[in-house]
Formats: sequence, structure tokens, C-alpha cells
Amino acid sequence: MNRRDFLKGTAWMGAAAFAGGFARPLFAGEAGGKMALWADKPFKKLRVGVVGLGRGHVALWNMPKIHGCEITAICDITPIRVTRALTMVAQAGQKSVPKVYDKGPEDWKCLCDDPNVDLVWNSTPWALHVPIALYAMRAGKHVAIEVPAAFTVEECWELVETSEKLQRHCMQLENCCYGEMEMLCLNLCRKGMLGDLVHGEGAYIHDLRGHNYARWDPKTGYAWDIPGGAYWNHWRLKHNIAHKGNQYPTHGLGPICQYMNVNRGDRFDYLVSLESNQFNFEQYAQRNWHKDWRPEAKVAMGDMNITLIKTKGGRSIMVQHDISSPRPYSRINTVSGTRGIFADYPYRVGWEPADKRGSGVHSFFDEKKAEEVRQEYKHPLWKDYGELAAKQGGHGGMDFMMTLRLAYCLRLGLPLDQNVYDLASWSSLCELTEKSVRSGSTPQQIPDFTRGAWQTTAPLGIESADLAKMGLEG
Repeated sequence: MNRRDFLKGTAWMGAAAFAGGFARPLFAGEAGGKMALWADKPFKKLRVGVVGLGRGHVALWNMPKIHGCEITAICDITPIRVTRALTMVAQAGQKSVPKVYDKGPEDWKCLCDDPNVDLVWNSTPWALHVPIALYAMRAGKHVAIEVPAAFTVEECWELVETSEKLQRHCMQLENCCYGEMEMLCLNLCRKGMLGDLVHGEGAYIHDLRGHNYARWDPKTGYAWDIPGGAYWNHWRLKHNIAHKGNQYPTHGLGPICQYMNVNRGDRFDYLVSLESNQFNFEQYAQRNWHKDWRPEAKVAMGDMNITLIKTKGGRSIMVQHDISSPRPYSRINTVSGTRGIFADYPYRVGWEPADKRGSGVHSFFDEKKAEEVRQEYKHPLWKDYGELAAKQGGHGGMDFMMTLRLAYCLRLGLPLDQNVYDLASWSSLCELTEKSVRSGSTPQQIPDFTRGAWQTTAPLGIESADLAKMGLEG
């Protein structure tokens, strides 16, 4: 089944189609399904243009502190955000002043066309992720997109094909893959401490009712009545009103995929998804309704979505999404194997001794032993730059680590940790989970965006960053 047939939905329920998979014709020069993990020319200086200056603060604050990186352009439609962004770049230590694009809702095109931009950092509302990414790649730029990067299978394929055709990197900015605990777990998996991986669990559980319903101030782009701000023009609430399924899958899913070598030795096969009814958003709106909001705006998305994924290698993955329940934040971040288990929120770990395989893990290691494991198996990136990341801040330092690795790989001409195939397979859950939910939790096949290259592509390594190679001493 090719992409067009898939999108027409002509065989969603057919058993033969379900068994057949999504065989997709290869492009010329791709015999054998070679994954496009090209290395680009090194950048003596990496020039970054940021579109969307709310979440874009990650680049504004971190890029100027990385040797050989410069914010050369910024774009937003809210004047006060432009002013704040210029101040932030200066406070980050950059002497040059970025060029400002603020002449209207499509001025981002001028930023993408700017010859002094090498990488377009796209932190806009979701509806602009794909249009900006495609335009930027066609303008010769590499692209980094906030999560989720795309919302339909069609968009995912278009990003993959454009990236391949133009040989432009298209990375999803999944910062949770760079958290200290996630990278600790990745290191444990690579060293075989958990054995052969069997099952993983990830989630995005985050009470965002206040942010969704906060009164948005068009002059500042921020909320009047909640710290941290609203979503511009209530774009996220509007998305929740229209859609079901897991519309924000990648925070919990991305690290699990890296542990399990998804797209690098294994791949998604199919999923099933179900969700509860919507209770919390509606009750919150009734209790806290603002005069400028319409009570008839009823959210379609259920409170809790639970999705189960089966991989070609026989592994199982559970992903949850809940942004409307009054409960503590969690990404779950759990993986179990034939020897042991790693779990987060809170951090716990345990495995069978090598000389007592089969003895079982009837309890996690005690607190002292767990801390010893944390220190002994700390990922090299966190060993080398953990103090710097903590000083920089940003979700516990993971924002800085993500920015550092992205800049390091681009400046040295290396393949990225997260490529366009990861972007596509992780983001495709947005549409596929909704299709499953709306069709009574029927199984949905997940396309192989690598076209078979997952079988021969090496797993993601345990990498750090050698700043000396970027022109720094020590």
C-alpha cells in the first residue's frame, strides 16, 4: 500500500491490508532502503534563525553560549516578544544583534530566505510546524522543529521526502531524549544491564487546564491570569476541541524508542488506542469560565489516552497522554528487559546479578545502590557537561544538552541524534491514535518511513561532545 492509498482509507479495516504492511517504492539511488543519514559540510559558524519567540527562548538562551553559534535572525508577530528576545540574546553574551522579521504573519518566509541563516529553529504554534519546515528546506536551510513536528501521516511523508530530496536535516526538538535520567537509562540499555528489552512505558501527564483556558493578551502574547502564560490565540485548546487521540506523544515515546533501537534495528508495526471521556476540561471551564470565552466550545479529546504499540521485533510499548487531570507531572519513563528494570517518577532501578540469572528482581535496589548506579552509569554527555547544563537551566538542563548536541553535530558535519525518520514515526501517532479511538480502538498499522532501512541502520551510540573540535581548548 502506498501513501496515497493509505490516506484514502480504502483498506483501514481490511485484514489483507493489515497483514501486508506499507511497502513503499524506493526513490532512485535508494536500492536496499538506505536511510539518509548524510553528514553535511561542517559549519565554521552556525547561523540560527528562530521563528516563534515564546518556546524559542531555548535557542535564544543557549545557542549564543555555544562556540561558533550565533542567532542571526528572529521572527514573531508580537512586538514585546521581539523586544524580550533581543534582550535575552544580549544577556546570553552575543554581541551582534539579530535581524528582526516582524512585518506580519508570513514574515517567517523572509527569515527562511535570509542568506545569513543556516538553521531554522521552528517554535511556532502547531499549525505552522510543517509549512515552515518545508519552506525552509526548500530555501536550503536545515530545520529543527518543536514537538510534535507533524500531525498527519501525509505531513510526515512530505517531511521525509523533502529532507531526502534536498539533503537537509529535519530534526524534531525532543528535549526529553536529553534528560539526565533518560540518558542514564540509554547507557544502561547499551551496556546490557537490563538484558534484552521487552517492554517500555512513556507518557505526557501534565495538568495544562489553566494554560489552555488562560485569557490571552494579544499585546504581549502572554496570559493575564496564570504564571507561565497562555497559548497564543488559544491555539492548543482549539486543537483539543477538534481532535481525539494522543496529540502530544513524543515526550514519553522518544526516549523509549531510543532504548529499543526503533528505526535502528526494530520498527513500529501497529498500534491500538483508547481513551476516557472528557470530564476535567469541561468541569474546569464551567468553574472558571471567563466572559470572553464561549461555553459551547466543547473539548473532544478525552482526559486519558492509552496507546499500545507492537514492534516488528516483538516488543510492546505503552504511551499515555493526559493534560487535563489534577495529578502530578510524569513521563513514566520505564523499560524492562530480560535481566532487570529501570523506572522513573521517582527513579528506581534493579537487575539480576550476572552470576544469579533467573533469580528474579523482587524489589528495586535500595536508595544507596540506586545512587551508585546513577553515578557509575551516568551518560558521558552528563558527566562532561552536567554542571554547565544545570547552570544553564531549562527543564533541568535537558534543553541545553539538546542544543549542544544539535550544534555540535551540525558544526562538525555529523548525522544528528534524531533524524527525520524518528520525527515521522513518532509524530505519526497523532493521526493514527485518533483514527484508532474514533473507530472503536481498532488496530492501525504504522508506516515504515525508513522503507526497510531500519534493518541495517546502526543503533544510536553513546556520544558526548568534544568542545575542542568546535574550536575551544578544554
